[in-house]
Amino acid sequence: MRRTLVRLLFVVALPAVLIALWWLASDSSTNVYWPPLRTILKTFPDVWTGDRLRTDVLPSILRLAAGYATAAVVGVALGTVIGSYRRVRAVCEPVLEFLRAVPPPVLVPVIMLFAGIGDTMKIVVIASGCVWPVLLNTVEGVRAVDPVMKETALSYGVTGVARLRSLVLRSASPQIFAGLRQALSIGIILMVISEMFAATDGLGFTIVQFQRSFAIADMWTGILVLGILGFLLSVVFQVVERRVLGWYHGLRAASRRSS
Repeated sequence: MRRTLVRLLFVVALPAVLIALWWLASDSSTNVYWPPLRTILKTFPDVWTGDRLRTDVLPSILRLAAGYATAAVVGVALGTVIGSYRRVRAVCEPVLEFLRAVPPPVLVPVIMLFAGIGDTMKIVVIASGCVWPVLLNTVEGVRAVDPVMKETALSYGVTGVARLRSLVLRSASPQIFAGLRQALSIGIILMVISEMFAATDGLGFTIVQFQRSFAIADMWTGILVLGILGFLLSVVFQVVERRVLGWYHGLRAASRRSS
């Protein structure tokens, strides 16, 4: 219980300090583009009603979930194949390095030509950016599987799907989750960027509309919503990661105690 409270204190301490500094720095501000934090917080409940959460926040979350899930499946599948076979890796690496170097926001106009301006375009944009950290971390994780464990699995007749599930993916899962964590932050950024192009709803669209109509305090409330959403998604990810990688964290804890 005490450890949980200490961990909670560390989680809350820095945001509380930053909010306090923001409050003090902006309290006497008369700049229209930098309103006091108290004004933003007072505006918040008037802007983000239940209807707006349903019409703007929910569509953004659904697009993010679809693009992120697509990137996770494609990244893990391709990364497992590329990491498992040296010749496939030698052929694919130059192409992967070229594609990875292209910033996903630059591809938005191109994707719009093929996917239109609907939800499909936004999902593809999110997936195109999220896939790289998942793919590259999966490749490295699969390559790093202990050769002794591979030989042991073969000697016990563990092959095919059982070998893939119990040895390869399990050994690579800590690195896969590292890629998934990086992809989550990229996905939130691309979610907002994709909704700034030819959109009719979503967080990105709403924030731009506030900015264009000079509703600056409303715009800042949208930025706060993005921060809250990112924090909540990070907490959910950590819970899932702890659950799935419980064996890994247990091994690390036991290793630290023994040393």
